[in-house]
Amino acid sequence: MTRHVAVIGAGIEGAASAIELLRAGHRVTILEPGTPGGEQAASFGNAGWLSSHSVLPPSAPGLWRKVPGFLADPLGPLAVRWGYFPRVLPWLLRYLAAGSTEEKLLRIARSLRPLLKDSAVLHTALAGEAGVPELIEHRGLMNAWHSRAGFEAEAMGWRIRRQVGIAWREIEGEALREIEPDLDPAYGFAVLVEEAGRCLSPGRYIAALVAHAQAQGAALRKVAATGLRLEGRALKGVALSDGTVLDCDAAVIACGIRSAPLAAQAGDGVPMQTERGYHVMLRGANAGPRHSIGLGAAKMVVNPMADGLRAAGQVEIAALDAPPNWKRAEILRDHLLKSFPGLPDPFPADRVSMWLGNRPSTPDGMPVLSPSSRCPEVIHAFGHGHVGLVAGPRTGRIVSQLLSGRPPEIDIAPFSPTRFR
Repeated sequence: MTRHVAVIGAGIEGAASAIELLRAGHRVTILEPGTPGGEQAASFGNAGWLSSHSVLPPSAPGLWRKVPGFLADPLGPLAVRWGYFPRVLPWLLRYLAAGSTEEKLLRIARSLRPLLKDSAVLHTALAGEAGVPELIEHRGLMNAWHSRAGFEAEAMGWRIRRQVGIAWREIEGEALREIEPDLDPAYGFAVLVEEAGRCLSPGRYIAALVAHAQAQGAALRKVAATGLRLEGRALKGVALSDGTVLDCDAAVIACGIRSAPLAAQAGDGVPMQTERGYHVMLRGANAGPRHSIGLGAAKMVVNPMADGLRAAGQVEIAALDAPPNWKRAEILRDHLLKSFPGLPDPFPADRVSMWLGNRPSTPDGMPVLSPSSRCPEVIHAFGHGHVGLVAGPRTGRIVSQLLSGRPPEIDIAPFSPTRFR
């Protein structure tokens, strides 16, 4: 059955969904008030990691002991703004509970692994279709620590990764120096996950995917979705910010942090918060990593991109419209300059840019990916948190399968919104 599908949101989940729906023969209208791939989008500022090994939630056993520190240190790797604490407390309690035992972590990892597996391969195919194959590289991702002890301090997480089928290669001492000659010699141990990949410009990539969808027949309307028009269990249209209604018989909710109100109209209350993340870009850097690399000591990812050297990280729990704390981005810059001593310090200010974005995060770190409770023609595809980019291609495939009457290629039961009831 051919449908007219409103894809609400033009981030990676929406763009991939639009392409796959078109491939299945559906008519598609993309609703996006901003510029696809523009700086307003979470997809734009992504670290660029196609990290198929990111199967663990941000929470971990014993994390509750650190909550006072989250409140006391506004510049820590994870911080909660004092004034926002009462509002975020119910979500935060669920967040802490989600990762409170190794058994819970393993259950989440087993759920996320099929969604993220083969991500680099799937992205390579999408980028090729969209005419930007140069934006995806499939040569592995590295995590580095000062010593093997740093890796062993995270042994539980890596043990769980091994249990769900993730492999890596260990690199130590002089072997690490040969592979990453610009990295601070204080780093002496690393692992390379060779199945993973990276994106060299997430913003340009998303823009190219949306342009490809348009070339295949999708319409793009520069408006926001403000509501669903439902009659019983049937979708009749989507209300738009320009005062009109788009007539359609199916919809995909993929507008990131702004998805929850629409999901509620479709019968599903989803506890979601923005995990605000920062990045810093150095243009024209003359030193840096050969691989995209996560630095354990600095709690950040460094990725050499088409437009410069990007360091991304930080989790700040605050209101969606709270003003940025650019000192958090400056911390990333300072860690970056320290980690790669060949970079000039200070780095020329006119070649430094900083960014803040909003990760749409559920308490358990897993997306909401399923038909809605009230209307099976409204599909949830949001809340991916830290795995938005890496999960994009398979999310799009599953959305298309659901609206085409085909069984999804993986078990999506763990991603149902009913888990929050």
